[in-house]
Amino acid sequence: MTTPTTIAPGEGRTILLVVAHADDPALFLGGTILRWADAGWRIVCVRVTDDRWDSHNLTEAATIAANAAEFRQAAAALGITEIVELGYATDVLGDASEVALREHVIRQIRTHKPYALVTFDPYAMYGEDNQDHIKVAAAVDEAFWTSQFPLHHPEHLASGLAPHGCFERWYFGRSVTQVTDVIDITPVLERKLDAALCHQTMLRNYVNQVRMQARTGGWALPLLDDVAAGGDLRPFVEMLIRGGARQVGQRHDLDAAEEFRVVRFGGLEGLLTRHGRRL
Repeated sequence: MTTPTTIAPGEGRTILLVVAHADDPALFLGGTILRWADAGWRIVCVRVTDDRWDSHNLTEAATIAANAAEFRQAAAALGITEIVELGYATDVLGDASEVALREHVIRQIRTHKPYALVTFDPYAMYGEDNQDHIKVAAAVDEAFWTSQFPLHHPEHLASGLAPHGCFERWYFGRSVTQVTDVIDITPVLERKLDAALCHQTMLRNYVNQVRMQARTGGWALPLLDDVAAGGDLRPFVEMLIRGGARQVGQRHDLDAAEEFRVVRFGGLEGLLTRHGRRL
């Protein structure tokens, strides 16, 4: 059991969150984002893909528009300050240049100068079958240190940017490698649910996927059949969000929680303790 981490006041500082898809913030760490926003942190969210194929019974153009609009709605509900869209095609980041993706992230780090950099855990233990998540995790992980090297992308410096070092890295995932920090999201669980429900297009596509898998296994799910016919998504999403948050919370004697692997000061916190002084 890990003692819950106290969210410090933002005091004008920035968190840079880099995700692959529109629904990643709300589903993976929506409660923690809300806690940060409530504490006054400035939160910038970079969405790498445009989720152009994540829908059911919509055209590609309509899917892009719907998911972008729902992403903005969810971001507003979560208290995200600013959105950055990179516009990569979804589900094919495995074919994209990791170095090119990394450059985009370096540019955002140098632009926003975040205190903390937040993304998928590149070393998730198991259960991560989304290559977009894996590609983003690797690119962001490397951007953390390359953003500090002045010889990486001198064109950034020529345009007025400067190298920047993030103090913290927060990693989330389906199962992070080593849980170091737990956030109690009990006070904001209902708001996380509301933010997740903004993603009607992506969630209805997910329902369609689950129904197909169930049918292959010889099962019927009347709850999902109703949703697929245009019914209310809330009961199904409530089950997912509340169930997942409570399952994590039980491991730490909390009603609802989210887990992270956090690296502070590059793992050299002892150096600060022994030799540092507060500015």
